[in-house]
Order: sequence, then structure tokens, then C-alpha cells
Amino acid sequence: MSKHLVIIPTYNEKENITAIVNAVMELDVDFDVLIIDDGSPDGTGAIVKEMQQSTKGLFIEERTGKLGLGTAYIHGFRWALDKGYDYIYEMDADFSHNPMDLERMAEVLLKKEADLVVGSRYTEGGGVVDWPIKRLMLSKFASYYVRLITWMPVRDVTAGFVGYSRDVLESLDLSKITFIGYSFQIEMKFASWVSGFKIKEIPILFKDREKGKSKMSANIVNEAIFGVLKMKINSLSKNYR
Repeated sequence: MSKHLVIIPTYNEKENITAIVNAVMELDVDFDVLIIDDGSPDGTGAIVKEMQQSTKGLFIEERTGKLGLGTAYIHGFRWALDKGYDYIYEMDADFSHNPMDLERMAEVLLKKEADLVVGSRYTEGGGVVDWPIKRLMLSKFASYYVRLITWMPVRDVTAGFVGYSRDVLESLDLSKITFIGYSFQIEMKFASWVSGFKIKEIPILFKDREKGKSKMSANIVNEAIFGVLKMKINSLSKNYR
């Protein structure tokens, strides 16, 4: 039977962590959950460890300090490969990604319709809820800009709700992924695409967080805009495998 792992990075998510873990564990697909906690001072890690006593398939890797979203996922990918998981998923802890959509993502991967599945806000049927117009326009501009520079056939290039087959993560040289912030999501899709893997987008509704504090910042936008051009240029001489 296939093994599925959902990786959830956390930093100060005590308001959401219990509910998000329970929501994933209650799905029909048998998902395990790996929390990558960057030393949350609010006690997120302690809550997870308490839940482990009564929750089978829940794991935690604790790191010291905020080391970046990209490094958290890379850590999780390597952990998942070492433990023999067949399908590995990324999602946020704050319910901006609906856990129920994980089942549709798993179906795409299990049916071999794609090597990488993206929960997309900007494909037909997708969208966002409760976003100010400025944030929406900025996000759409970033996606358009990245597609213009890279020619990548993905409408929601910055999406953080993603599922990978084991083959993708085993084949890529993860040490060559250079972005550590939110643009990590762009580079992982780009690396997968230029390495010949098939990407499929499925529509989701992205809902802004209700609890906790957003991790967005101006540095994230700058990384996306100025780093992508460098990534494209470097790709002419860099093999991600």
C-alpha cells in the first residue's frame, strides 16, 4: 500500500496546529503528518509532542530558530525519502489550504496523471477568499512575471499546496535548490519541469488565515521578482538532477 506524508512547517501556530493535524488525520486517505517546527516560542512543538501520545502517524522534527521555509521542506523531503514514503505533500498550518483537497491531490498522483500536482488558485475553478485587492493583484503579477521569464506552463507558480511523487524528489539534487523563502515554491516547480516531470494543476479555493500572524513580508516579493531572473539564467548551465 502506498505511503503518504503531509509536511507542515510551523512557527508560532499554537492556535491552528491541533485542528490542522486532526483534519488531515480524519481524511479517507491514510496520510501521516510531519511537523517541521522552527523553535516556536509559543509552544507549538510541545503541543505536537503531546498529541503524539495519542495520534499514530504524527511526527515532529524540531529546529532551532527560523531557518527558512525552503530549508524546512528540504529537511522534510529528505526525512520522507529516508522513511520510504511514496507521495509527499506540502501544506500550510493555518487552514489557508483546505485539508480535504489533499484527497484530490492524492488521486492525481495515484492515477499517474502527473508527477507533481499543484493546488492552484489561478487555474479554472480556483480562487481566493477574503484577500484585499492589492494582495491579489500582487500575487497574480508575480505568477505572470515568473511564467514570462521561465516559460513554465504553471499558472500558480507561487502555490504552496503541492504534492510530489517520490520519483521527483529522488531524482532532483535538492542541494541545488537555492531559494530558502517563499520563492522556494517557484524553484521546486521550475526544477521539476526542466527535469522533465509532468505537472498538473487542480483548482482550489485559498482562504486567508483566521488565527495567528501572517509570515508574508516585502523580502518575499523581492526574492520572487529579482531572484527568478537569476534562476532562469543559471538554469542554462545548471542541471537540477
